[in-house]
Amino acid sequence: MAIDNDKLNAFLGKFVTDLGATAAAGNVVIGHNLGLYKALAAEPATAEELAARTHTDPRYIAEWLRGQAAGGYVEYDAAADSYSMTEEQAFALTNPDGGIYAPGAFVLALGALRAEPRITEAFRSGTGLGWHEQDADVFIGCEQFFRPGYIANLIPAWIPSLDGVEDKLRSGASVADIGCGLGASTILLAQAYPNSRFTGSDYHDQSIELARKHAGEAGVADRVTFEVSSAASFSGAGYDLAATFDCLHDMGDPLAAAKHVRQALAPDGTWLIVEPYASDDVIGNMNPVGRVYYNFSTLLCVPNALSQPGGYALGAQAGEAAIRQVVTDAGFTRFRRATETPFNCVYEVRP
Repeated sequence: MAIDNDKLNAFLGKFVTDLGATAAAGNVVIGHNLGLYKALAAEPATAEELAARTHTDPRYIAEWLRGQAAGGYVEYDAAADSYSMTEEQAFALTNPDGGIYAPGAFVLALGALRAEPRITEAFRSGTGLGWHEQDADVFIGCEQFFRPGYIANLIPAWIPSLDGVEDKLRSGASVADIGCGLGASTILLAQAYPNSRFTGSDYHDQSIELARKHAGEAGVADRVTFEVSSAASFSGAGYDLAATFDCLHDMGDPLAAAKHVRQALAPDGTWLIVEPYASDDVIGNMNPVGRVYYNFSTLLCVPNALSQPGGYALGAQAGEAAIRQVVTDAGFTRFRRATETPFNCVYEVRP
């Protein structure tokens, strides 16, 4: 076998980058848990100064800061031996209510990786691993990862992209948020449209317990109800709006869910489907976003679908054609891509 050294070195460059990123993930979560980013964003600091601010050990902080600077997550001033953060770094690393919160993605990733031994065995057996069987950081990290995108887009862009829905919500509508997880999307909608009523549902009881707690903390418990139920069995009928956020592709039987949504909608109701951004063909997903989604899907989405009856395992890069096929098979007659972001496709579906 003849090795091309230039090609080998190029591949090793990718490997070193990935290895550094893998080890850095744990350090990002440490910074998140200990408030290190927030403390550094407030004012530049040496390792000793940051340790004093955060009541941590200066030797650990020194090593952490050096790694963060080497990765471009903080800035290093060699002359002063001090560290700081740019506005952009602070935006992405310190505000869980901003448009992006990078630490949440790493909480999710580390939580997902804890199931690696069981996923490895699932490769051999073909069995699944249910969402409820994952580490608790999967549920928490998932909300921390997706919620900032919902804050940035759900009320400002996604709802206005749907025909007539915003007016209904302002006047007073009935809404089902299916597969709601910890209730981030449900609560955001309830805060924005106080005249409407919302029912969030998820089959995972621990997520629903946290959703109820979060709704109370947000002051919307009077108009939000959460229930433990599957996407094919949630209660209620005559909904003006049904929504599934980044979850239809996780289901073992999305067709049964789609049929139930159609039955539960009012005749002039709308189904809002938000899914990961994806092309219909594999080659179109050969990019950094596709890489993120394919790898998360291998650890989370496909195993969950295979743990359920139904015969589907769409995965996080299913693409528009696959989603359209599911809703068309369920009897819906109108389907369109209403809008999109670099991370999500937003579909409007009507009976």
